[in-house]
Amino acid sequence: MQQILDLHIHSKYSRSCSPELTLENIDAACRVKGVDIIATADFTFPEWFLDIKNKLALTAAGSGLYKLKSAEDDKVKFILSTEVALIYKDGGKARRIHLVIHAPGLAAAEELNQRLDKDFNIRSDGRPILGLAAPDLMELCLSIDRKFLIYPAHIWTPWFAVFGSKSGFNRMEDCFHEYTKDVYAIETGLSSDPEMNWRLSALDKFTILSNSDAHSLPNIGREANVWEMENTSYEEIYEIIKNKIIYKDNPPSSPFIKGGNVGIKYTIEFYPEEGMYHYDGHRACGVSFTPEQTKKHQGICPVCKKPLVIGVMNRVDELADREMGFKPETAAPFKKLVELDKIIAEALDIKSRQAGKVQFAYRDLIQQGGNELNILLNIRLEDLAKMADPAIAEGIKRVRAGQLIIKPGFDGQYGQVKIFSEQEKKKSKQKSLF
Repeated sequence: MQQILDLHIHSKYSRSCSPELTLENIDAACRVKGVDIIATADFTFPEWFLDIKNKLALTAAGSGLYKLKSAEDDKVKFILSTEVALIYKDGGKARRIHLVIHAPGLAAAEELNQRLDKDFNIRSDGRPILGLAAPDLMELCLSIDRKFLIYPAHIWTPWFAVFGSKSGFNRMEDCFHEYTKDVYAIETGLSSDPEMNWRLSALDKFTILSNSDAHSLPNIGREANVWEMENTSYEEIYEIIKNKIIYKDNPPSSPFIKGGNVGIKYTIEFYPEEGMYHYDGHRACGVSFTPEQTKKHQGICPVCKKPLVIGVMNRVDELADREMGFKPETAAPFKKLVELDKIIAEALDIKSRQAGKVQFAYRDLIQQGGNELNILLNIRLEDLAKMADPAIAEGIKRVRAGQLIIKPGFDGQYGQVKIFSEQEKKKSKQKSLF
């Protein structure tokens, strides 16, 4: 059974996140988006963890996945997840990294919370800041339960990532030390895609995950993982990630999961240029540079004369031992998407994706197509043409084909993705192009 997983989001208790991020609203948003397994987010925050315990129930005995008690079905399943910010010194340098943690059950999550609460402040933010080194966090989690999953979040972003240019490391082993063997995955983050990560042979052994890191309901599922699953349990998720099981049509039986036809089919990706840290630059100075331009300026901003914020593309170039375009034999494919309401807004030439006309068209399409990811990924173009405004159908077609105009993001500023040129928009006002 195909399942779409988004394993990293936030709750209303995380800083700079929407107050609409409640368990009930997350469940509802997943049904519209087409996400089957979603992170609870922020289980380290006491008030949110109380909500999790009171409002969720196991989908089945021993499954390790949860559903809303008030829901009529378990279409949407929750996996216990949180993100923590570690700030500490290692190798004579200040380190700031974010890690995603998945707990195998409520008892394990609750014990971790109690242990952290003794020494750190987990009550001020849904994503707690811990003065704890990565190996020490690994040791703590695994001493509670060997089935905890811990892996680096948005692995390349400058400020808070394992490979970040500002406070990261050059190797996974430099960060996790002897616990590197217990790290089974990496998260691409919005500013990189699997192809960029394939450039580092040292990452071949890790399962590549893509998650939304959503801070609001509309962003759920903007990156996700499409898997084939049999048991739909935490144990199965753990085994697929740990053993990097890639789905193939009619594969031999997996040595780890009985039955065989399970594993990662593909990941759903943001266009990495749209991410906030794809290029180098200074937002305040309006300077956005490719790695080549940065090298030409010796890493210095030509406006303020201070060091540039080095983005993901440059950092990948620095650490890569392969050329762009290399694909490991064990790699799962990926598909790049633009969110449906963004496509609709541009097709209708409306600036805000929250505009009434955009949301009306969005709801109409969801009613016809079942959910957003089904519309973006699966429905035939000829059928879309019957369901949607011609410009919207053309927009979806272009996104699928990668025919976009993109201005890359830099220094915390999202990139701009355009589907239609300004010339096309001018002509369309005079006469429909589609």
